[in-house]
Amino acid sequence: MENVIEFKEVHKYFGTKKVLTGLNFAIKEGTVAVIMGPSGTGKSTVIKQIVGLLKPTKGEVLVEGLNIAEATEKELLEIRKKIGFAFQFGALFDSMSIYENIAFPLREHTNYDEKKIKEEVIKSLELVGLKPEEIMHLSPHELSGGMQKRVAIARTIILSPDIILYDEPTSGLDPIASDLISRLIVKLQKELGTTSVVISHDINESFKIADQMIMLYDGKVLADDKPEFFKTTNIPIIRQFIDGISEL
Repeated sequence: MENVIEFKEVHKYFGTKKVLTGLNFAIKEGTVAVIMGPSGTGKSTVIKQIVGLLKPTKGEVLVEGLNIAEATEKELLEIRKKIGFAFQFGALFDSMSIYENIAFPLREHTNYDEKKIKEEVIKSLELVGLKPEEIMHLSPHELSGGMQKRVAIARTIILSPDIILYDEPTSGLDPIASDLISRLIVKLQKELGTTSVVISHDINESFKIADQMIMLYDGKVLADDKPEFFKTTNIPIIRQFIDGISEL
């Protein structure tokens, strides 16, 4: 498998504040990578650099071989078409129906006629385990939090992205809904062949989905390994984080 995303000695400063100080990791094609760590360790900064919303102060961020720091706006636009972003709170449009929310990317980026759009919306909803005929006419506020997240993921996958970025996908959900979202992430990775990058504080759900876990601490990668390593390691900072000890 090829590396789809690579961070090479990445530094990111905001004025005098150093958020990332020599970040190194690689994520392989078709895998699920979970990025975790205490608040303020740069997880959101990593995600924003993958899509080119931020560029590194020093170092290289490579996405499908494209150096984000040196990319033109045209190149960034092309790479963003290959990336889907599932926002933490869904970011659905309250003024639109579920159908119109999911159809929105197709209307913006394709020339599909209405018949084709409807077919794709139905397919996306079915992929995330929802019944199109029951919810397409509803507004987002009429759905539960877990269903809203699944609708948001349906909208994310409708353009068939190569890479999906999930920002705290189980945040605010009960254990049953969290498990549903976790199983959905794995299902989409297997059925669509996507590379998934998940920002998460939910350790139990992370262990369910991850092929690779990357822990950030103090602006660097503290550990980058398979879930089994994190379950058994005695590194104090990792154990504190995994076990939820408040000193961290």
